[in-house]
Amino acid sequence: MTTLDATRAELAFVILYLNKAETRDKICRAIQYGSKFLSNGEPGTAQNVDKSTSLARKVFRLFKFVNNLHALISPTPQGTPLPLVLLGKAKDALLSTFFVLDQIVWLGRTGIYKNKEQADLIGRISLYCWLSSSVCTSLVEVGELGRLSASMKKLEKELKNSDKYQDELYRAKLKKSNERSLALIKSGMDTVVAVGLLQLAPKKVTPRVTGAFGFASSLISCYQLLPSPAKSKAS
Repeated sequence: MTTLDATRAELAFVILYLNKAETRDKICRAIQYGSKFLSNGEPGTAQNVDKSTSLARKVFRLFKFVNNLHALISPTPQGTPLPLVLLGKAKDALLSTFFVLDQIVWLGRTGIYKNKEQADLIGRISLYCWLSSSVCTSLVEVGELGRLSASMKKLEKELKNSDKYQDELYRAKLKKSNERSLALIKSGMDTVVAVGLLQLAPKKVTPRVTGAFGFASSLISCYQLLPSPAKSKAS
């Protein structure tokens, strides 16, 4: 493959990646929280970028609640423990509610919805929904990691006389474990971000802390949206 062909292939991959609305949203999210980190809540250019990017992101999330609504009514994999099923459904219900309420917040900030006081209240309720969904996600990931760990230990015993890393099933479980560990880290960060946005612990979770965690969480999201071959190269 020539240098020009390689460049074309790389540009085609970038175009395919950036064509996803979710990808553009997460890039904007990184800009938003990076600006929040720089501004530390103080007026100025960085805070203006934070606010304008936050408003722009709400357009990307129009009707996004449909995704979580679909997940809510979809059947869960067989063998999933009931507590994890309930936590997963609660997460989807809370996220769907968050996105619906977020649309009302967007209407308020654009001036279409005139009741500012009620729009601010709805905004706080939506953030509580996001906080709760992040906690649910963390609990689901912890539970699933526990299940994966138990099945991997069982498989290790069966493969004790051979190289476990040559076993396709073991490698698949290890990959899944790594993905869930990353998702757990991200949901933990998102929980801190939600606490910061709600100002539940203003002395500890300052705007700078919120920005730092939000920026890191956004980078993880951008990585998670990469196609599998690109993830392998990045690793």
